[in-house]
Amino acid sequence: MKRSTVSFQGEAGAFSQIAARELAGTDATPVPLPTFVEVFESVAGGKCDAAVIPIENTLHGSVHENYDHLLHFELEIQSETFVRIVHNLIAPEGVSFRDIRRVFSHPVALNQCLRFFENNRGIEKVSFYDTAGSVKMITEEKLTDAGAIASAAAADIYKARILKKSIEDDRANFTRFFLLRKPAARSKRSREDGSTYKTSLVFTVRNVPGALFKCLSAFALRDLNMTKIESRPLRGKPWEYLFYLDFMGHPEQPSAKNALGHLAELADMLRVLGCYPAAKSTK
Repeated sequence: MKRSTVSFQGEAGAFSQIAARELAGTDATPVPLPTFVEVFESVAGGKCDAAVIPIENTLHGSVHENYDHLLHFELEIQSETFVRIVHNLIAPEGVSFRDIRRVFSHPVALNQCLRFFENNRGIEKVSFYDTAGSVKMITEEKLTDAGAIASAAAADIYKARILKKSIEDDRANFTRFFLLRKPAARSKRSREDGSTYKTSLVFTVRNVPGALFKCLSAFALRDLNMTKIESRPLRGKPWEYLFYLDFMGHPEQPSAKNALGHLAELADMLRVLGCYPAAKSTK
């Protein structure tokens, strides 16, 4: 039986691969790719069965590029998960902490470990394209004065040592990930399995007084909890915006169905990006 494939951005050992294991299962073959657009293209073009993307981080905020890709690619959100981001200082075998003069990692990871660098002013932080990729680089090049900040999984994969565990400034550091596939028939288990469902959508509305208020009232009037709203510039129309919105509910439920019908009457464009079991809260 052919194993399913799941793509993600970054090198093996990236936090996205950890999310891919949770969302697609351990039997799925991970496929690391250099860029987010290649991840989306891998599923849209049929090269991979699924993709896992980060969509927002509790400290860094939304991954705007991926919100844009959700609009441009005909893929469906099928599940979500939250991954605790634990940053570790990692070095090649034989390199001790007193040898470290520079540390490589993705800029976001470096900025989430500022207290470590304040306490170790002799260590230079160096931006790199990927957390796990930085571990791969320092081990392949056998650097004797360098470390990397990445996941424990990256240390295992590249046979490196963790010198210091959990050096991030804030332990409440979580990233939300989506599992994407080509559109499929909507699940029939909406109110039969006890799951709490979340629906993600995107819409546009004319720039007139009260337009956005009226759109959001479609959910408020039906006691539907909106868990996120994100605006993005509408390309080709300066100072007009797309609105990405998440709400708790399933489109087959009467209240949600009526809310979506109400919104469709007000919006210039409306597209449901996916309905999926809500991940367990990190609070």
